Amino acid sequence: MGKNCRKDKAIPPPQLPPEVREEEIEFSDEDVKYVEENKDYARFVSRIDTTAINRQCVGEAKTVEDKYEEERSKKKVQQEEKESNEIQVDPVDVLPVKTLDGKLHFRTVTKKSKLAEADPEEAEEDVLEDEHILNKSQRRAKAKKSKKEAKKQETEVPEEIIQEEETPQAAVLAEVKEELSAEESFENKKNRLAELGMLLLSDPEANIRSLKEMLDISKDENAKIVKLCLLSVLAVFKDIIPGYRIRLPTDKELEMKVSKEVKKTRFYESTLLKAYKSYLQKLMAFERQSVYNQVANRCICTLLDAKPHFNFRDNLLTAVVRNISSPDEVVRRLCCSTIRSLFSNEGKHGGELTVQAVRLIADQVKSQNCQLHPNSIEVFMSIRFDEDIGKRDREEANKKKFKKNDKRNNQEEQNQAQENERKKSKREMMSKIRDEVNADYRGVTFEPDAMERRKMQTETLSAVFETYFRILRKTMFSVGESSTEEDTTLNPGAFGPHPLLAPCLDGLGKFTQQLDLDYIGDLMNYLKKLASSSSVSTTKKKNSKLLTVSERLRCCLVAFKVMRSNLNALNVDLQDFFVQLYNLLLEYRPGRDSGEVLAESLKIMLCDDRHQDMQKAAAFVKRLATFALCFGCAESMSALVTLKNLLQRNVKCRNLLENDAGGGSVSGSIAKYQPYATDPNLSGAFASVLWELNLLTKHYHPAISTMAGTISNMNTSQNQTFLSAVTPQQAFADYSLLKESFEPKSESRKLNNKRKRESGGEGEDVPETDMVELKKKLKENFTILRGIKVDERVRMEFEKKKQSNMAKKKPTKKQSNVEKKKPKSPKSKKKF
Repeated sequence: MGKNCRKDKAIPPPQLPPEVREEEIEFSDEDVKYVEENKDYARFVSRIDTTAINRQCVGEAKTVEDKYEEERSKKKVQQEEKESNEIQVDPVDVLPVKTLDGKLHFRTVTKKSKLAEADPEEAEEDVLEDEHILNKSQRRAKAKKSKKEAKKQETEVPEEIIQEEETPQAAVLAEVKEELSAEESFENKKNRLAELGMLLLSDPEANIRSLKEMLDISKDENAKIVKLCLLSVLAVFKDIIPGYRIRLPTDKELEMKVSKEVKKTRFYESTLLKAYKSYLQKLMAFERQSVYNQVANRCICTLLDAKPHFNFRDNLLTAVVRNISSPDEVVRRLCCSTIRSLFSNEGKHGGELTVQAVRLIADQVKSQNCQLHPNSIEVFMSIRFDEDIGKRDREEANKKKFKKNDKRNNQEEQNQAQENERKKSKREMMSKIRDEVNADYRGVTFEPDAMERRKMQTETLSAVFETYFRILRKTMFSVGESSTEEDTTLNPGAFGPHPLLAPCLDGLGKFTQQLDLDYIGDLMNYLKKLASSSSVSTTKKKNSKLLTVSERLRCCLVAFKVMRSNLNALNVDLQDFFVQLYNLLLEYRPGRDSGEVLAESLKIMLCDDRHQDMQKAAAFVKRLATFALCFGCAESMSALVTLKNLLQRNVKCRNLLENDAGGGSVSGSIAKYQPYATDPNLSGAFASVLWELNLLTKHYHPAISTMAGTISNMNTSQNQTFLSAVTPQQAFADYSLLKESFEPKSESRKLNNKRKRESGGEGEDVPETDMVELKKKLKENFTILRGIKVDERVRMEFEKKKQSNMAKKKPTKKQSNVEKKKPKSPKSKKKF
């Protein structure tokens, strides 16, 4: 029995190794050499029957117990089929048989198929099928019948579906199914994006091919899914992109034999670069669509800000500069903030992107004819220019030279040749190592040499000043043409007639130290002409091309800043700019013009200017006093601060505080004050008195009233050298409407003596009034007054009618006496 059991047991076939693609199989050089040397021993491999091995190894080995269970299950299935074919006979027709257990057993009859009832030939065929005895002709007939039945089912099913859809309930159900399917698909795609993103972040080298699947989801018709896809791919790229630029291998490099790791890195970098390129192309396409404009620009700006060193940065920069003057405020702010971060963080890209960005902006200003948003030029204010480029390197080189010379002299004196050679070798080795380390550090940090940095800085400066002078020239041309009789050639753009002038002047005021002295003379002439252009046109039509008051004040500020930065090298008279400031104080309007610019001009031109003429200072004191009466708290406070500063510096101007006729003891060259004079030296301010301070002491704001009181109480003989610490700019900012928290106090009225007596005491409080009783009393008084007025109106009408009737009839003596007595009737009506 033991031997038989062992024979019955089947030995399972060995398991095959896992399948490997032919492309992935790699042979070493040693294996190839061994096979070539021993070809005779490898002939048996060609004779192996692989089909037989596959047949044997595919299926699993079956034991005797498994075979027994299969036979048993087959018998059970056959019995169940027989029982299903039998039908119980109706108990009415045939009586049942009762067993010993007491159960009723009905007789059964075998089933007959419907085909057998219809056609006996088909029944015979079914019997043959059950018995598994089908001929070729029978099989063909069966196949034909099955095909016909399938065709009939295909034609019948659509009719039923159409009938169901025709009903209104079916249409509603279809809509609900579509909505549910759309929600499910949205959730599925959303979850799929999250899964792919997590896989890429966990192991990017192994799952780099899933980037293509993520990008394919962006082709969906649903806008929400597209936006989610773009933002998720952006987050993945921000984390995956390496800290260096990818360079694809050349054809020669691809032909060379490399290791597996090199092939793996090449494949990873190539797939990453292709996916990144396709992603950027999709962003550029979505940027033109209004639905995805903001999302696409956000992705472009974040990529350029986070990875400015990576490939295709030029394309990103052009897209950002193109939208720097976009009408959409969100897109414009994103682009401007991105370019500001590029200018401030030059260590990420080595300063190359600053040069490119400035050139692109200059080209855009030129192509758009200076009709851009002011933010496109305000970006230049965040550029940093280093004047000490390469200074440290020069100092270190000079120190090394001096040390070497000193050491050589000492070595010659000591005559130690061997030790010197050893020291030289050590120093040379240390210097080489330092140079290598510095070169590697520069390559990693993208920091160029001092010469390259200086070259890039000069290029950026030239581009910046080129744009600034182009804007000045354009404004000069427009103002010159606007002064003519008819100006129909130029039309103001969407951002105003001169949108870039204010940021241009601010930039010139900041970068005047880097400007060459040869160009400063031309710049001052331009500023004089622009400041002297009146904002009020002489013709009847209003001219929008002329400069505003704030723009003209900016021109004066830039001129003073240029003079301060180049004080020793220039000799220019600034009297024209003082004249313009004196006239602009009358043209200023708080809602139209900028008060901050006015406060800055007062500080720089009047407070910070040490050398001032007495007549000019007196004229400005008088003009500022009148200016403080006409405008709000912020403007009047800045004017009073400037006035106080001028009086503290110029002692003779304090004679304007005296009440004597003719402005005090000092008599000017002009005997009468001329308030509308254009030149401050010809106004004759010493012939007047600062009577405005008396009115300002009664101002509703306590700060202004106290400031006016302190100025009016200044002594003429005392030399007060202590200046006020508050500047006009600070005063304007503190008392502006945005920061002002002043609330005038309501003075409590004093009670009369009668009310105090009625209340019963002087210290008692006034009782609160009851609003309900007050309303009742007011209603009663109103009805009484209304009745009196109605009574008077009716009385007047009655008297007029009476007089008209009496004129027709001649009055008798009795009637005349009665009429004389009638005027006493109103006294009786007064009681009513």
